[in-house]
Amino acid sequence: MGTTMREIIFDIGGGVLKDRELKAVQTGGPSGGCIPVSLIDLPVDYEELARAGSIMGSGGLIVMDDETCMVDVARYFVDFLEDESCGKCAPCREGITRMRQILDRIVEGKGKHGDIELLEALAITIQEASLCGLGATAPNPVLSTLRYFRDEYEAHVYKKRCPAKVCKALIVYRVVVDRCTGCQRCVRACPMHKVRCLLRCV
Repeated sequence: MGTTMREIIFDIGGGVLKDRELKAVQTGGPSGGCIPVSLIDLPVDYEELARAGSIMGSGGLIVMDDETCMVDVARYFVDFLEDESCGKCAPCREGITRMRQILDRIVEGKGKHGDIELLEALAITIQEASLCGLGATAPNPVLSTLRYFRDEYEAHVYKKRCPAKVCKALIVYRVVVDRCTGCQRCVRACPMHKVRCLLRCV
């Protein structure tokens, strides 16, 4: 208790895999929040984590590098928490499902104006109105990523782009005509074969 995340990750844990750039740390298990690299010198204790929008929870840390999509991370944890809800109270039962549906839509490239604000309002309502600790903490992944990585949500919704290049529905392949030699190596390498029709147009 009181050890900084920097010490835990770099001194004790040996740093980020493959020496990639640290982007965020998720603390406290699935109901925890995602804390950005700018707060890496935060001491790990109940009060400091709560102020940062996370929890101590299980005491675990998930270290995320610069190739991580924070919108997809929030969706992943909300999907897990949806299954964990006992279903007794409507805010948790219905609210978490609705959050997951909105997040699914955003990562699939179908996000629309107002989704971010709706997601935020819904998360706050679930947090305040749920009967137990699961419902009260389930919105943490959403609220913390909205707090620190709102620009990623905006890129998904308004620019139809995933900055981390993780959300497959938002990845678009283009052939740069004046650089293309027609070798078709890109066609063979592309798992989605999305470049084939573009090459025919070149």
